[in-house]
Amino acid sequence: MSEEVAKSINIKKLLKSVLAYGSSDLHLVVGSEPQIRIDKELRPLNLPILTPKDVEEMAYALIEDKQKKEFEEHLELDFSFELKDIGRFRANYYHTVGGVACAFRMIPIDIPTLDEYNNNPIFKELIKKEKGLILVTGPTGSGKSTTLASMLHEINLTERKHIITVEDPVEFVHKNIKSLFSQRDVGSDTKSFSTALKYALRQDPDIILIGEMRDAETIGAALTAAETGHLVFGTLHTNSAPSTINRIIDVFDGEEQAQIRAQLSSSLVAVISQSLIPKIGGGKVATQEVLITNPAISNLIREDKVHQIYSQMQLNQNETFMSTQTQELINLVQKKVITKANAVRNSNRPEELIKIMDLL
Repeated sequence: MSEEVAKSINIKKLLKSVLAYGSSDLHLVVGSEPQIRIDKELRPLNLPILTPKDVEEMAYALIEDKQKKEFEEHLELDFSFELKDIGRFRANYYHTVGGVACAFRMIPIDIPTLDEYNNNPIFKELIKKEKGLILVTGPTGSGKSTTLASMLHEINLTERKHIITVEDPVEFVHKNIKSLFSQRDVGSDTKSFSTALKYALRQDPDIILIGEMRDAETIGAALTAAETGHLVFGTLHTNSAPSTINRIIDVFDGEEQAQIRAQLSSSLVAVISQSLIPKIGGGKVATQEVLITNPAISNLIREDKVHQIYSQMQLNQNETFMSTQTQELINLVQKKVITKANAVRNSNRPEELIKIMDLL
């Protein structure tokens, strides 16, 4: 590390100070001072500009020789780690034209309950299901992992279940309270998501969490597990409930899609699609579009009429417990939690949102 940077910071002290700001992320990139993300905005810290040697030395200070070798071979590295008396972090190392770069995501050690994050009350009913598929979707940084961790934590507080998680990397670490957790890190504890799922069914699970449903093999295994008496949680990088269903079906070849639609129609319990939006006065709030499978939704999936699902979600919401992102955004604007501008900026259907807000 260059002498002037070494005098002012080391990576552990830097991570500790970043947590004190209430930041969600830390970025170390050559040619810039360290930057943190607060309420979705990057903010530079008042520190020296980083050189290639600075970033490389800080990066390598946190990893073992095996990880260093993997990074140098593949040019990418995902891992998670915990620093005593500081916190838990998810890290990604990558290369740029300037040299090594790092992105760190802060992970709370204390897992929030569903009530603490003001999640939809229906979540407590969904997690009581004995089998089926529950998906939490949204873009990177939308709080999917936190919502899933809160759901599993709620189960841990109330039920005696064996819960297997397969993640890349493991983020929230659960303590065994009533439930028994087997948490597996792809790369170090298992070769792949699909391999872990193949053998998970022989490990007597009640509940399986799949950190990311990336490919047809993983999605197919998840659907099979959901059909065979397990409650399966998974994530996808989609921005709405209907688009999630389309994404799953489109992963498969044409001749397989009818079978996948049939499996989804019978095994899908719910899709929770969320995003984080800056609040007035600071902080962020989650908007959660909720699709809950009922006979009408199941039929639309099976009959390849996914485009009609959104209109079904708008009907009788007090009875179905479903909600659309547009309705969630309108409620937050009316309560003066978020601005109209931020509502429109984060909307999946901005024209619909603007039209409704103009009538209010």
